[in-house]
Amino acid sequence: MQPYRIAVFASGSGSNFQAIVDCVQSKELDVSIELLVCDRPDALVVGRAIQANVPVFTFRPKEYASREAYEALILKELSDRKVDLIVMAGYMRIITNVLVEPFYGRMINIHPSLLPSFPGTKAITQAYEYGVKLTGVTVHFVDGGLDSGPIVAQRSIEIGEGESEAALTQRIHAIEHGLLPQVIDWLRAGRVSLEGRRVTVKEVE
Repeated sequence: MQPYRIAVFASGSGSNFQAIVDCVQSKELDVSIELLVCDRPDALVVGRAIQANVPVFTFRPKEYASREAYEALILKELSDRKVDLIVMAGYMRIITNVLVEPFYGRMINIHPSLLPSFPGTKAITQAYEYGVKLTGVTVHFVDGGLDSGPIVAQRSIEIGEGESEAALTQRIHAIEHGLLPQVIDWLRAGRVSLEGRRVTVKEVE
């Protein structure tokens, strides 16, 4: 049986990437991490990938004429490795149709809020400063918009009275590290179906 091949896109420290690696190494997640794609060659996630023996494709966006130009190179890397699923795990770039069209329904992103509330960057800070009582984490399909794709899964948490933003951030990251590998496993097992904006996750028989 062919392995289920994933590529992870990340731009920063890579804690979600590490959570996936840990689940693979502990046999909790039966996938093959074929590639890390990173738009910052000096990002901490690159070191994590090297340590985990995951191939790395790095680039500097300013060295290309357009997003489409560097995404065409990324698409070739993905095609060469026969990647089944793209996992956006803290990748801070808008995706164009160069990747969206061939991978629609096979590209997910994790976002630290209950979408559609607080899309974009600094979502935890946005929610915290707005004063919401409930926030959480969303995993959604990528459609090329700003955190606008169909929602696969969400987990909510209450913000405690007097809780600091740092403490909230830590709790949200902990939820991310559990939810993202879980959704990857659902997709690997063929349990996720997408019709329009509605996503259905089949129960295990």
